[in-house]
Amino acid sequence: MARPEPGSDPGAFVRPVARTPSGLFPAGPPARPTYREPHPVTGGGVAAGGGAAAGWFLLFGLLGTDVASYAWWTVVAGLLAWLTALVLVRYGDRGVATGVAIVTAGGWSIAAAVLAVRWGTSGDWPLW
Repeated sequence: MARPEPGSDPGAFVRPVARTPSGLFPAGPPARPTYREPHPVTGGGVAAGGGAAAGWFLLFGLLGTDVASYAWWTVVAGLLAWLTALVLVRYGDRGVATGVAIVTAGGWSIAAAVLAVRWGTSGDWPLW
């Protein structure tokens, strides 16, 4: 291609400049693959697991006739609930397992508080 005469076409020597992408709009596929959780934790699942565990602890707590039996039934209920949560984490819904685990921690905390109050008021450890 022949050089144009000076002054005839000012845009003849302008070449397109390669632009560096800003990253705001992706120009191509991502550099690494994106993985999605097969069973994502949802609020509904957590609420369902929490409600089921609360009912479970209520039923076991009502089996106790005094503070000691209430505490032992709560420990048993919590262990069974944790086993269920472990199975749910591995094979089921992780949201439900999260709700079960949260309520289990709360149920054990309530039982510990009841034991502490009884121990503080009576001066005798209630579990033995």
